[in-house]
Amino acid sequence: MKNYKAMLFDLDDTLLDRNQAVDNIFHIMLKECYGNVEDMLKTEMLRKFKEYDHHGYGVSDKTAVFHSFFDEFPPVYRLPEPQEFWNQQFPQCFSISEHTVNLVKRVQEHMKVAIITNGTVHRQNAKIMNSGLHKCFDVILISEEVGLEKPDQRIFQLALNKLQVQPEDALFVGDNLELDVGGPQCAGLKGIWFNPSGMENDSNIKPDEEIQSLDELLHYLSPKQFT
Repeated sequence: MKNYKAMLFDLDDTLLDRNQAVDNIFHIMLKECYGNVEDMLKTEMLRKFKEYDHHGYGVSDKTAVFHSFFDEFPPVYRLPEPQEFWNQQFPQCFSISEHTVNLVKRVQEHMKVAIITNGTVHRQNAKIMNSGLHKCFDVILISEEVGLEKPDQRIFQLALNKLQVQPEDALFVGDNLELDVGGPQCAGLKGIWFNPSGMENDSNIKPDEEIQSLDELLHYLSPKQFT
């Protein structure tokens, strides 16, 4: 197998479990805005909250998510500034497993590692700092900060320039086919689709590899590096 020189990662739903973070912010909002709620209703409210959040995924302003949810489930207390609530609370809702941190550190012993993430500097930086990921990576690019976002191939080229690595010597790992596989492939990198839930690929994008666990990335370390 080729001896790669860099592995680049997406952040949300790849290194960090965004779905769990949405659960966490929902329960904070529930306590603040609704008080005690029956378990059956709570389950339905969470399902709808995630549905509205999914519709707003990738959009910085989450005001519409909360307004739609509050219209369907009128709260006892309605957040006056939903976006401010999201900005303050959501980055605190992320955590990372020690296993994932150790895996990244193991990869970093043998090749350069980077994060490329779309989003605002405030929110993405807070997630990275709160989870301690800033200590594990050689380069971190946030779309708002650099004025480019995935799948624009220029953001991958920028990261490679900072890493001083050629595209053919780099891999990109992420959960989104268009942003994290198609984008990197157009920039000359190998695109690895992180698909832990086993979703079907109904796109025209063909990943160079599909993995269900980040542990599978370890086979990109050459046998010599395991000794």
